[in-house]
Formats: sequence, structure tokens, C-alpha cells
Amino acid sequence: MEFAELIKTPRADNVVLHRPLYPAVEGTLCLTGHHLILSSRQDNTEELWLLHANIDSIDKRVVLQEAHRDSTPTSPVTSTASEPFVGSLGTIVVKCKDLRVIRLDVPGMDECLNIASSIEALSTLGSVTLMYPFFYRPMFEVGEDGWQAFLPQQEFERVSSVTGDWRLSHVNKDFSVCPSYPALVTVPAAVDDEALRKAAQFRHGGRFPVLSYYHKKNGMVMMRSGQPLTGTNGRRCKEDEKLVNATLRPGKRGYIIDTRALNVAQQARAKGGGFEQEAHYPQWRRIHKAVERYPILQESLIKLVEACNDQSHNMDRWLSKLEASNWLTHVKEILTTACLAAQCLDREGASVLVHGTEGTDSTLQVTSLAQILLDPRCRTLRGFQALVEREWLQAGHPFQQRCAQGAYASGKQKWEAPVFFLFLDCVWQVLRQFPCSFEFTEHFLILLLEHAYASQFGTFLGNNQSERSKLKLPQKTMSLWSWVNRPAELAKFTNPLFEANGLVIWPSVAPQSLQLWEGVFLRWTRSSKYLDEASDEMVAIIQYNKELQAKVNALRRQLAQLETEDKVRESP
Repeated sequence: MEFAELIKTPRADNVVLHRPLYPAVEGTLCLTGHHLILSSRQDNTEELWLLHANIDSIDKRVVLQEAHRDSTPTSPVTSTASEPFVGSLGTIVVKCKDLRVIRLDVPGMDECLNIASSIEALSTLGSVTLMYPFFYRPMFEVGEDGWQAFLPQQEFERVSSVTGDWRLSHVNKDFSVCPSYPALVTVPAAVDDEALRKAAQFRHGGRFPVLSYYHKKNGMVMMRSGQPLTGTNGRRCKEDEKLVNATLRPGKRGYIIDTRALNVAQQARAKGGGFEQEAHYPQWRRIHKAVERYPILQESLIKLVEACNDQSHNMDRWLSKLEASNWLTHVKEILTTACLAAQCLDREGASVLVHGTEGTDSTLQVTSLAQILLDPRCRTLRGFQALVEREWLQAGHPFQQRCAQGAYASGKQKWEAPVFFLFLDCVWQVLRQFPCSFEFTEHFLILLLEHAYASQFGTFLGNNQSERSKLKLPQKTMSLWSWVNRPAELAKFTNPLFEANGLVIWPSVAPQSLQLWEGVFLRWTRSSKYLDEASDEMVAIIQYNKELQAKVNALRRQLAQLETEDKVRESP
């Protein structure tokens, strides 16, 4: 298919762009295969480059202009013999997945309708291979191949350097045992591949328990999996029991954290799912935490965005809408469960198995957040990238499905949900409470959020490693990490307050401790000028303090040298 077939009007002049917080700009609108571009001849105005993949929905309206009036558009009216019409003005409202809303005033009814239909077609391309990452050619020099930056072998070496209890298995090398797992997985050394195959048949989607995190402090581990397929007959699998128990030390007990409420887990048995029976897993204590499943999250996000965009309501109405969205309730649920997992590992000295139903959504939210609390490396720029790669991309979170549409899309699909969005919000909540313990800023979290929904890079394409392998993404697209890890880009996301903290951090999950992520939900409607100025001032103060500290250290060295010379002169 040629993109030209979808572009009915490739160019329109005298188009006016309206954006909150910016003056209106008149310029030329151009449509390409992957971008909407508006360029103006006015001085000091930036071009608008908008990826079609970032467009969630569009609304269009055509207004007729009467001959005896000026060019100001009126409300829609009908023509009469005494008042002929001389033209029309079309308005296209573009709503984006990054929550931006812009308005385009296009002269001419035909041009407006053609542009609107072209945008709709180009923003909903059916084939993944037609998306921009397959056509993008970087203008920067690639210093590091991001596709090779965070391989399972490298993560396994960190574990194998401190313990020999684990091995790297190739049982899923052709993705036949578990389609959503990577080709290499870390499993207990005492369990062979045949047992893994049988355990996979007992777990939802073939997601048998694999290592998620090794806690070096005490040797405890966190595993993740899909739900066991016990069904109504209480089916069991001895290979699965052996696999799970292989993570326990002699005399130790473990915790199974099920991210579903008990009644939900019980209902799952009627559909062939279920949970671990105490009789078959006597060394494990099961804890149920009601983390909302992904179908509910999309509606929650829609309500929150609608509340944030409504500038007319008073304080009571705003607070009521914020509460009704339940977004912060979901944040609290996930943080609470992650803290529980971290507490079991660090304070109870017990290993943990985390799963919900599929093991690709709430499970990953909990395991990755727990690691951020426990592991200082995950709070660094590179460590957080490794965490996203390991616990989300390689672990099989279906990004292509979950991030297909955002909060503004009209036709919702049941598999769409802001699961990764919610995880990043949780990370921001912790970052806000521990501003000196993270090497990165919220701008890095926002960058990841934007690229998960629309990107020139191939990192978030596909639903799992099997699909990415078939699409040959490493050969045909550029990795986001290749761009992020350039020194010039890293500097933009580095937290000037960062001081390495080797301790476990314990965030407050009290309702009054959780806040709306204004940097995301209000960034297009409320100016951040004063916050930016305060941030710049803070950076300047920190830099000045470092310079003073350097001078103090230099003077101390000079003083020590002078004292040494005096002693030498005074000695006989």
C-alpha cells in the first residue's frame, strides 16, 4: 500500500493552529505518510511535527461564512437567496495519546474533510510494518546498540556471580513452551527442562514460575508466573510444585502474592484457572491483594483526563471527579502490594511468588515496583532501563494491545489499558517522596510514557519477544535505548539532587501522600513556567555548592601540604 493513496489533500495554506498556553499560529499544513506538519513563516515559531500514531481521535466541524460578514466564522447556518455564502471554514480538533489537544482551522469545506479523513486513515494503519519505526532513519551517531544493551545473559551474570542455585534455560528458545516469555529464562538449577515444560502446561499462557529478582542482602528471591490451572477439580502438577519449592531454603516458608481478590480467584476456577492449594504447597502462605485488572483501568483514565480538562468546575466538583475516577486508588493498591512483596523479601526473609491471572499486567507492576524499592540499581538511569526491558518488554507485557489507543479514543477495545502508564505514575509517586534517591527525573518517565504509545523507535512495538523476533525489529528499527544513552540525552534526564542511596526505601501509601501527576495530566493546560524557573534555580544553587565544595577541598589539601612542609623544616 502506498501512503499517497490515503492522503487526499497533502497540503493546505492559511491553516490556523490553536494550542493552550500558546498564541494562534497561521501557516501551511502538510501531511506525510507518518507526520502532520504545520510550518509558519512567522519569526520565533516552532514547527509542529505530530506523529499520526500519536493521534487518538479527531473531531471535525464545517462552518459556513456569509457574504455580508467578515471572515470570522459563525455558528453553522443555512443559505438563503438574499444572503449567499462565499466560503467555509473547517475546524479539526486533534486529540493525542499524550493527552495534548490542538485545533486546526482549515479554509474550505472540501480541504477540511479531506484532511480529516486522511488523518483518520493514517493514524489507524492496520499493519505494524507500516508504522514509522520501520521508515525512521536516525540523524545521530549510534554509540551503543540498544537492542544488545540489556540481554538476559547479562542479567543472569549478576545472579550467577553470587549464587550457583540458578541457571539460564533455553527451553523456550523457539517460543513454543511459552509464547509470551523470552527465549532465555532464569530458573532453579535443580529443575530440568522437562519439568519446566510440564509446569508450563499447568500455568496460564504457559507462564511457569521464573526468576524476577534476587535479593543479594539475604539470598531471597521473587518469582512471577501466570495463575495455576487447577480448575474446579483441584488439578495439581508435581513438577510445578517442585519448581516453586526449589526456590525455598531448608526450613524456610514463602509467600504467594495473588493480585486478585479471593472471590475473583475462586471464580477463576470455573473457567479452568484458580490458585495454589494449601495441601499441595504447604510451605507457602497465599495472600490475596485486590489489584484492579486491566479492563477497568481504561475507564478510570478516561474519567481522570476528562476531569483535568474541565476548567469550569469548582473545588468540590473537581475533588468529586478526581475521586470518582479511582485513578489514585489504583495507584495506592499497586504501591501497597509492591511494598508487601518488598517487605516479605527484606524484612521477613522469605521468597515470594507473584501472579494474577495472565501474569502480564498487575503481576509486572508489582514485581517491578518492588525492585525499585529494594534495589538501588533500579533507581539509576541505566538500571531503570534494564528493569523496563527485563520486567516489561522481555516479560511479555502486550504493549501493542494495551497502548493501541489512549484516553480520547472513541472505539475502545477490551485489551486496551494504561497498565504501563499506571506503573510509571507509581514510580513518580515514589520519586516525589524520595527525590534524592533517583538518578533520573520525571521527564524520563514522561519520555517512556510517550514512546510506549507513539514512537520513531521500535522498542515498544509488538506484544512479546516472539513477535519482535518475527518482525525483525533489531535489524529493521532503531532502539529507544540507543538514543537515550547518548551523553547529550542522558544529561537532560539526570537528577541534579541524586545521591546514591544503598538502602531499601519505604514510601508512604497513605491517601494524603499520593498526588495527581501534574507533569502529565496538566502539562498541556497549565503553564509550568514557574516550576521550570524554580528547577533551574535549584540546579544553579547545587552547581554553585559543588564549586564551593571543590574550593574547600583544594584549600584543605594546600593546608595539609603546608603543615607537612612546616614539620619537615622544624625537624632537626
